[in-house]
Amino acid sequence: MPPSDESRWPPDGSRAVEAITAQVRGAPPGEVPGLLCATAVRLLPVTGASASLRVEGVPVRLCASGDRASYLAEIQATLGDGPGVSAAESGAPVLARDLTSGADVGRWPVFAQQATAVGVRAVYALPLGSDAACLGTLDLYRDVPGGLTGPQLRTARIVADVITLALMALPYGEEAWLDELAGDHDEVHRAVGMIMAQLHTDADEALVRLRADAFARDRTVHDAARDVLGHRRRFGGGHECSGEDPGCG
Repeated sequence: MPPSDESRWPPDGSRAVEAITAQVRGAPPGEVPGLLCATAVRLLPVTGASASLRVEGVPVRLCASGDRASYLAEIQATLGDGPGVSAAESGAPVLARDLTSGADVGRWPVFAQQATAVGVRAVYALPLGSDAACLGTLDLYRDVPGGLTGPQLRTARIVADVITLALMALPYGEEAWLDELAGDHDEVHRAVGMIMAQLHTDADEALVRLRADAFARDRTVHDAARDVLGHRRRFGGGHECSGEDPGCG
């Protein structure tokens, strides 16, 4: 759905609320984020949407409207950088209007390169949660530069608020997908611990090294963590090596 005629987006406030409510009415809380990612794409001049939870500084993808949105969510998790990461850290919306030039490129140069390589030119990241605590972000992706109008931003905030309410209504561990998210984070946490022991360094540096290794090998940070846990990847001696390399036990 190309955003060539922005006058179509969004419907007025009451119609936007009705459309969002209709999508989630009767749905189990665990299905709400995915439904709302798809709804955001229909209601707004964007081509993709993803939602991620933030656990101890590491974004964990909750849902995505498609493969490209999923990829960009994972790239931000791997890099530890991008509009969604910045929004989670600040607790305020971050609107990257043009990833092809100007301040947005300077702020997230590697993420901007990765995003534009797959055809995304703008990203709008909105925090999930409250003023007191940010649970994660809703990230909206667009294939042409530009911003959101006031009504469009209000609609995006409504979507983020409903995702937040769904997460708060869901007891931890009730849904299989939430257990899987917790498992993904636990793998990263345990891999960071192993790298700390191998490099005799702190957790922040170990996470940086894990992310750098993942990006260099074109893997997600979660895949890289599994390599460490499976002893297929070891950090030490000033370099990283695979389990098949001589001396890399």
